[in-house]
Amino acid sequence: MVCTLDSMAGLFDEPSVSYVQVAVERGIDQFQDGLTYGVPNRLHPLHIGQLVTVPLGKGNSPTQAWVIQTNELSPTLPKGKEAKQVFDTVRDTILLQTDLVELAKWMSQYYYTPIGPTLATMLPGPVRHGTGLVTRQLVDLATNPPQVSITKKQQHVVDTLSGLPDTERPLEPSTLMKLANIGSRGPIERLIDHGQLTCHHVTRVEASWFRQSVDTSTPEKLTDEQTSAIENIASTFSEYSSHLLFGVTGSGKTEVYIRLIEKAIANGGVALYLVPEISLTPQTAARLMGRFPDKRIAVLHSALTKSQRHQQWCLVSDGKADIVLGARSAVFAPIQEHQLRIVIVDEEHDHSFKQEQAPRYHGRDVAIRRAWMAKCPIVLGSATPSMESWWNATYRKISTVHTLTKRAPGLSSPDIEVVDMKHERRQGEIGSSVLSEKLERAIHQTIAKGGQVLLLLNRRGFAPWIACSNRTCGWMMKCDHCDSSMVYHRRKPLEQAGFVRCHHCSTEQRVPKQCPDCSKKIIQLGAGTQRVEAILRETLQIPNEQIARLDSDTMGKSSDLHSMLDKFGKGEIKILLGTQMIAKGLDFPNVQLVGVIDADTAIDLPDFRAAERTYQIVSQVCGRCGRGKETAKAIIQTFSPHASPIILASKGEYTQFASEELTFRKTAQVPPVLRMARFIIRDRTFENAAGRADSLADRLSSIASENVVVSTATACVLPRIADWFRFDVIVTAPTSKELQTFLKIARKSVHASRDLAVDIDPISML
Repeated sequence: MVCTLDSMAGLFDEPSVSYVQVAVERGIDQFQDGLTYGVPNRLHPLHIGQLVTVPLGKGNSPTQAWVIQTNELSPTLPKGKEAKQVFDTVRDTILLQTDLVELAKWMSQYYYTPIGPTLATMLPGPVRHGTGLVTRQLVDLATNPPQVSITKKQQHVVDTLSGLPDTERPLEPSTLMKLANIGSRGPIERLIDHGQLTCHHVTRVEASWFRQSVDTSTPEKLTDEQTSAIENIASTFSEYSSHLLFGVTGSGKTEVYIRLIEKAIANGGVALYLVPEISLTPQTAARLMGRFPDKRIAVLHSALTKSQRHQQWCLVSDGKADIVLGARSAVFAPIQEHQLRIVIVDEEHDHSFKQEQAPRYHGRDVAIRRAWMAKCPIVLGSATPSMESWWNATYRKISTVHTLTKRAPGLSSPDIEVVDMKHERRQGEIGSSVLSEKLERAIHQTIAKGGQVLLLLNRRGFAPWIACSNRTCGWMMKCDHCDSSMVYHRRKPLEQAGFVRCHHCSTEQRVPKQCPDCSKKIIQLGAGTQRVEAILRETLQIPNEQIARLDSDTMGKSSDLHSMLDKFGKGEIKILLGTQMIAKGLDFPNVQLVGVIDADTAIDLPDFRAAERTYQIVSQVCGRCGRGKETAKAIIQTFSPHASPIILASKGEYTQFASEELTFRKTAQVPPVLRMARFIIRDRTFENAAGRADSLADRLSSIASENVVVSTATACVLPRIADWFRFDVIVTAPTSKELQTFLKIARKSVHASRDLAVDIDPISML
């Protein structure tokens, strides 16, 4: 599509010498080829990946856009029309490389999202805004200086500069002043005027280098299984290949990654290493820096200052990084395509790799695409692989499985015990309303012998429900804006004063003094991490300084997280209590006890992935202990002791669980057996939302082929969030190709917008 205006409008004072297709940064669906604009001579040439400003719409509103194609030929236009021209560039230093632009085009098509915002997602905010950019004046010797008379002091300056090696020139005038021992810039300025010195300005990022501890532990001795995996994967460095590294927790997957990175660097390339959570970055970075002391490791995550993030991005963009480590968005690191030798996705099953706002991409799947484009191997690692990765490896055979069945030498497997909380409550053996007697006793014993404890409860706050004490009343406190219960939070760990908060829209209210229906006393039901913290401090009498709570309520800044984990690693904190954040990849050898306080938090959710999530979180957190020389134990508290995911997780029987789960998925006809797209309609009224959803379902059904199934419109599991009523329509197809063919047709009439979200390969069905 060409953006045009009447030639008589006279907005542009010079003719176009070339043309570009651009993707504007607006949440509107555009043609895949973008919008065409002319390029005046003053801006020629523009390059693919460059950020520019273009006139958009009838009012020619200045709008930022990305160049996605260049063309020297003029487009064919009606007589009397001419193409609008690009207004200006947005800093010449902003340039996405061509392969990232191609990746964005694929993402836009696959994830049903406009290409402009997709490209914007690839560029960190600090880079876009030039945070930390400083322009410096540098001086050097002139190449052919004129024959002029200069003073002795000026000659001394020239001699000082001449005596420096080439690697130390050019340099700033202030540095030259110190080296020449002169008190003013006068001699340097006059030498510049005389042509004896040259002066130029350089813009660069200035930021303090982030401090990072270094793990200097010696390399582990490889097992036969590790050696086999490394050799088989390394043999595919010159081509694309997909590998699933399936290893029990503590089996040495990280050591396999490190050896593969070592081979990739020796092969003259760069390694991209993705982790699901920022909490994993410090430990992984410390280990990499210890093993590669002479290599440059770029770390891309939000814990850095804005200037540091810009600095690290430039380190990669300039080709000076050997290893790039980061969370989900690091998949867009500006590594040159010909340099990328291996991509590693650790804990590939983790749902943190999925972005829940547009563009709703999955970091693991984008990483697979990037490895395919770069023609290099990708390694997906996990002790509890996602059903998608397991299906691809064992059924579709498009990925190779490498299995590590035993823990690394020196590590022991923990004893795992399942505690039936229903039975304990009937027998009166409960030590408190939350912790079993066995878990309480194990906590005291572990601390007494110098060990550390991890306690998992995947529910934050103090109490998840506020209800009337009168059983015949039935009142329960709900959010005024969402179809969900309000959660009670204490203001401080040991204070009784508190408030209630909705975890979906963040609305906060005071705690009511009595039931609004019958005026009886209200009570707090259930337990969150705050309540467990209070029990540890008040009931079990654990000293305050020995307990830390790790959840989104306590982590105001990423630095808080790193500080807490550092203290736990040093042994200053004895008990680390938290949500699922503590179940992911943490490696602390002195953890001798893991307690899963309520293993049932996800198992009854109306989501076909509920069993998978339950197995993964229980198995992963139990794997955090037994990483030292001491014996270790894991206690799983549950009200569903006979549930298959919990039983199999306690035994470490992933293969059996996966077999049972895939049998269920085949019967239910849900992913990964089929491919899925979810259309979510929002509206301020229930009737409008329902009507629009029905209309959408009819429209999609009318274009669906025989193999594509479109569901009827139904209210979402949470029908209302923040005063928006929500309905969804589910579309499934046997293959990705068939689903994408359907979506390509649908995109012509159904556009993603603020009121319609389209989620491809959805992770959450709530």
